[in-house]
Amino acid sequence: MGKRILAQRKGRGTLTWQSPSHRHIGAVKYRPFKEGEKQIKFKVIELIHSPGRGAPVAKIKYEDDEKGLWLPPEGIFVGDEYIQAKGGQPIEVGNILPLKDIPLGTLVFNIEATPQDGGKFARASGVGAIVRNKEDNKVELLFRSKKRKWFNENCLCTIGVVAGGGRTDKPFVKAGNKFHYKRSKAKKWPVVRGCTMNACSHPFGGGAKQSPHKPTTTSRNAPPGRKVGQIAARRTGHQN
Repeated sequence: MGKRILAQRKGRGTLTWQSPSHRHIGAVKYRPFKEGEKQIKFKVIELIHSPGRGAPVAKIKYEDDEKGLWLPPEGIFVGDEYIQAKGGQPIEVGNILPLKDIPLGTLVFNIEATPQDGGKFARASGVGAIVRNKEDNKVELLFRSKKRKWFNENCLCTIGVVAGGGRTDKPFVKAGNKFHYKRSKAKKWPVVRGCTMNACSHPFGGGAKQSPHKPTTTSRNAPPGRKVGQIAARRTGHQN
């Protein structure tokens, strides 16, 4: 009888696989507008590192002395002041405005999926989306992945690109650096290929050669000890 394979141990959810949420500094979202409020001014009081997140996070203080966390754009400094508004404000890097007020060709980030949800799209370091088209009450954005998506015109976004760009250009150099980087995101590293394992440790293991010895496509309804490889793949191989 074989061992519990890696996928089974991961699904059980032990401390090895749980995200270290006790180190996370908190939710980074836009503050909801209060009743009758049309704009909020805030000031950057500190730039901090957020474990498990590629981009830095800014601690901000609103004009009513309330404090919060904000995903900052590239090129800001402590002491800078910005505005979160429902419209009618200048198009400047760092200002938070609805998509309907953003001119075509402008780079934006931290875009809300639905109005007042706090921001869901384009939040990784150095990332931004381009405003490409407007129709009726919808706005189309082009992401770095070349994917296009339509949003409600009242969804908020921040003008600019997320701070921390170029982070992935620096090599890890040592295996230990990458190990701790992966661990901060609850990822197990290094990853061993299944065909290099013993037959008792993985369905693709064993044999005289490093080969799966069987099709790598797997049914969606396969049992946990066999559900590895390309799960419910519609097609395999290179795609042009």
